[in-house]
Amino acid sequence: MGDIDTYFGWGELIGGISPYAWAFIGTGLAIGLSVLGAAWGIFITGSSLVGAAIKAPRIRSKNLISVIFCEAVAIYGVIVSIILQTHLDPVEGTEVTAKMKFAGYAIFWSGLTAGIGNLACGVCVGVCGSGCALADAQDGNLFVKILVIEIFASALGIFAIIVAIIMSTKANFE
Repeated sequence: MGDIDTYFGWGELIGGISPYAWAFIGTGLAIGLSVLGAAWGIFITGSSLVGAAIKAPRIRSKNLISVIFCEAVAIYGVIVSIILQTHLDPVEGTEVTAKMKFAGYAIFWSGLTAGIGNLACGVCVGVCGSGCALADAQDGNLFVKILVIEIFASALGIFAIIVAIIMSTKANFE
């Protein structure tokens, strides 16, 4: 029973987790939440697109741009994960330094920020794409006007990527 560690507080428990574990969890959250946001947006857009295409079959092909915008959100997550992985350098020895903890926490929070931002972006693009499909089924002149709003919604994911990159620039395990 002498091998069991005893922790006396949350700070000690969290501080005992390897910085590499934090970094890998952050990287996984970046891609996982981004893909979840893309899937959710495609679900919202796709269901409205299929329903609206019953009334106006002409909207099927041009409203697929909304699904492509949702897929871009997943690609944003892949890009951030690749960028975050470049910060993971192997370090010789087992001693955990303050610089390693900073790097682990920075990568974790960068990944979480990008993931949550892209999750919200995917839902936002999905709702805008749904509205675009329904409005286009009613009046074909509204497609371009609502598509501009959808482009602005897609910019939220780019902002999340930028913030994640800025947060992780100083993260270095060496």
